[in-house]
Amino acid sequence: MHKFFKIFLILVVITGCSDSDSKIIDIPYSSAVEDLISHSEEFEQKVLSYDTPGGLIHFAIGFGIANSIMVEGNDGNIIIDAADSMYEAEKIYNLFKQKNSNPIKAIIYTHNHGDHTFGTQYYLNIQEERPQIIAHEDTDFYVQRIMGILNPIIAARSTRMFGTTLPEEDLINVGIGPNLSVSKSPTGYVKPDLTFEDDLKINISGIEIELYHAPGETNDQIFVWLPNHKSLMPGDNVYKTFPNLYTIRGTTHRDVKGWIESLDHMKTFNPEFLFPSHTKPIIGKDVIQDVLNVYRDAIQYVHDQTIRLMNQGMYPDEIAEKIVLPDSIVNSPYLKEFYGTVRWSVKSIFNGYLGWFSGNPSELDPLSREEKAKRVLNLAGDINVLIEDLRIAVSNNDMQWALELSDYLIALDNFTEEVRNLRIDALIYEGSRSSNPNKRNYFLTSAFELSKDYVEPSLLDRTSEELLEYISMSTLFDVLSTRYNPNDIEENITVCFIFSSGLTNNITIRNQVAVISNSNQDTCSITVLTDEIELKKVLTGLSNPVKSIASGDMQIEGDSVEFLQFLSKFR
Repeated sequence: MHKFFKIFLILVVITGCSDSDSKIIDIPYSSAVEDLISHSEEFEQKVLSYDTPGGLIHFAIGFGIANSIMVEGNDGNIIIDAADSMYEAEKIYNLFKQKNSNPIKAIIYTHNHGDHTFGTQYYLNIQEERPQIIAHEDTDFYVQRIMGILNPIIAARSTRMFGTTLPEEDLINVGIGPNLSVSKSPTGYVKPDLTFEDDLKINISGIEIELYHAPGETNDQIFVWLPNHKSLMPGDNVYKTFPNLYTIRGTTHRDVKGWIESLDHMKTFNPEFLFPSHTKPIIGKDVIQDVLNVYRDAIQYVHDQTIRLMNQGMYPDEIAEKIVLPDSIVNSPYLKEFYGTVRWSVKSIFNGYLGWFSGNPSELDPLSREEKAKRVLNLAGDINVLIEDLRIAVSNNDMQWALELSDYLIALDNFTEEVRNLRIDALIYEGSRSSNPNKRNYFLTSAFELSKDYVEPSLLDRTSEELLEYISMSTLFDVLSTRYNPNDIEENITVCFIFSSGLTNNITIRNQVAVISNSNQDTCSITVLTDEIELKKVLTGLSNPVKSIASGDMQIEGDSVEFLQFLSKFR
């Protein structure tokens, strides 16, 4: 238990290998990758200042993955998106305060992603007056979800997608920014204290601010309209690449129709300045309208054509092969596939409407991976035939087939050193030639993880007591529930937690599930009396449970050893 919660609340915190000399690619870049290299010019690190009709707006780009924006007010300033870490927030604010050193009155989150929220605590640390934190009413729910039950798998897949463990020489960029910096400081998320459902109009330090719910890349996405400044901040609903209608790190279904409607809503304001949360600003009414038009039309084209072909009975893989953007869209510099792709979007749209089943009866209850591999082996006649086919595929640069052949050999428990090296070759070949950094980084990281040079990276403990204040007890108990191993405890047991705040939570092991409730229990096998913060510290590894019990910070009514054994079953 203790080890698991030590890595809880981490979200892509694997420390990078930026100082490594072990470059893993020795293949010349293709022309497509040269385009990705040129795309890095979009993220040149600087603070840009704009004298809008309503006053000065400062725009920090190239500091981690997301932009951060400061709007000057009369007696204070507003930050829109607080960067991906306190590390980056400090670098940004040191430049912002050279422009205007008035206190920060408010911080607005355009949505829940960590690259927009994890720098916030820095601003609370540097000034006595607490800035107001403003967001959509669902933002905290999604933050808790990512930092809770899905954290381990999202962290692992995000590490590959953003290439955070790759040698510096192999990371070109991450499509919408130069790199992800969340691993460089403790997580600085702060829970919003002012939220809204559909829209919010407010004046802060003389700045007229209008906030609108705008589902798109996330369900809690908002955009910021400053009417006097003629300036719009679209969050992640517009950036200079094809939109990430699906992300390979994993996400809930993204509301593609809602994304289109949100872009149409933005258009009605006729902004003169557009400050996206990724990539450079866009200046000029006509240019902005053109970008919003082509962007929303690209999304609608993929959505509508996917639906059309779905209704013809086509399977998602077939549809992904058939949909090609028209020239008027594909030639736009704002729709190069440096982040999202059409083919991944098609599969996500299909799944969002119809679920995982393609409609092909052979795919409803397919053979297991191992059984399918055995059948392929029977067709081949001998394991050496499969290995030779793998060698031939790699020598012919038929690398996708090589990856699939190596899958069969892995399933057959034949992951020899040769098969491993051939799989590495295939991953590097495919990844190094992709101009999409998500695919590129995922493949190269997967190859790096298989290599002899790879060392399991250390984990940077980014949990702090400040962060624990904003993590709800329900999030922690949800994590406990999903970490229970049903093979470990057979007998029924109820552990009751009574907190000094008056909150109660219980965990009952019943029918091999951990049932969470907050009702008062008449019969508790063990009762734990403590503060909420103390249990949070224990569950996240900031405190040792043995020491907490010995010091009296956690009082146990019942068998303390049995309680510690109980906690050890959640991993």
